Amino acid sequence: QVQLVVSGGGLVQPGGSLTLSCTASGFTFSTYAMGWFRQAPGKDREFVVGTIKSGESAYYSDSVKGRFTISRDNAKNTVYLQMNSLKPEDTAVYYCGADTKLHNLVIINPSIASWGQGTQVTVSS
Repeated sequence: QVQLVVSGGGLVQPGGSLTLSCTASGFTFSTYAMGWFRQAPGKDREFVVGTIKSGESAYYSDSVKGRFTISRDNAKNTVYLQMNSLKPEDTAVYYCGADTKLHNLVIINPSIASWGQGTQVTVSS
């Protein structure tokens, strides 16, 4: 069964940090690009960041560039999102996704996604 399980969200003060995890099963993780997405209340789903199969390069949205870092551990079938300098506008439900093509993550059309199970990140004082 193909599955992505997201964890690590929570409540954090502005300027704080959180690390999200997404663990995959049911497909060959190392052959897929992986990405993170988010959706804030009343807003459209947004691409956050994607990384290629090896994890050696990544593409970030302008809204998180310099603050968020994506990484992956292909031995653990897990992708991470390190979020620093969090802002209230980062408040959203975060999801992860997978596709053989990074482009499909950027256009928010992954072949595999955790749309049914995200993790809430709330940035508030």
